[in-house]
Amino acid sequence: MKKIDEISVFLPVYNEEDNIRKAITQIVAVLGEIAKKWELIVVNDGSTDKTAEIVKKLIDREKRIQIISHPVNQGYGVALQSGFYNAKYEWIAYTDTDLQFDFSEIKRFIEKQRETKADLIIGYYQHRKVPFFRVLGSEFYQWLTFLLFGLKLKDADCAFKMVRKEVIDKIPRLEGRNGPSLCNELLIKANKAGFRIVQVPVRHFPRLKGESKGLRPKVILGAFIDLLKFRRKWRNFKE
Repeated sequence: MKKIDEISVFLPVYNEEDNIRKAITQIVAVLGEIAKKWELIVVNDGSTDKTAEIVKKLIDREKRIQIISHPVNQGYGVALQSGFYNAKYEWIAYTDTDLQFDFSEIKRFIEKQRETKADLIIGYYQHRKVPFFRVLGSEFYQWLTFLLFGLKLKDADCAFKMVRKEVIDKIPRLEGRNGPSLCNELLIKANKAGFRIVQVPVRHFPRLKGESKGLRPKVILGAFIDLLKFRRKWRNFKE
């Protein structure tokens, strides 16, 4: 495929010592195929294991990798903010390091963007490999987002997206501290600002190592609280 000029990819990470090396190795290999210029940013959100140590050793061999470390864990949404606002290239993509996505599918995102001229290309799960109650919760959250904001998408929360940097630069600053609320906030604000959003199906694989952080009750509750707080601010944004 024809390479794009430049892309920043970032990885929000918390205690992924079992997966981080393999994830970065796979992503770097793909970046060499898709982009003339690239950077890979690891947003280390207060990991207490060997995640940062492993990343720093990889940086010694590849200077286009960098790490941003939060002193304490602040949440997935804050890690996404750090990635978006520290990326420097025209396109910004992010995914997780739990090896549940095949990053080479970014090629389909690029092809879709060339076909549609979209500003945001977001993945949605073909068959999500998580417990049923989590799928049900995501669907309810998406329905609530549609009810409150009129945003209708297959899945705003899928952790595989590609966004034009212009979108991040022009919309009001992102504030959500949880992953689902931050993702929905991004898409709601981008849609309101007139940016075009398209969706691409992506495969999803079972997590083989490490622990999922999205199942924690405080994360789930926080996502709903964030969404309702954002709804209260929505009138000012619309005006």
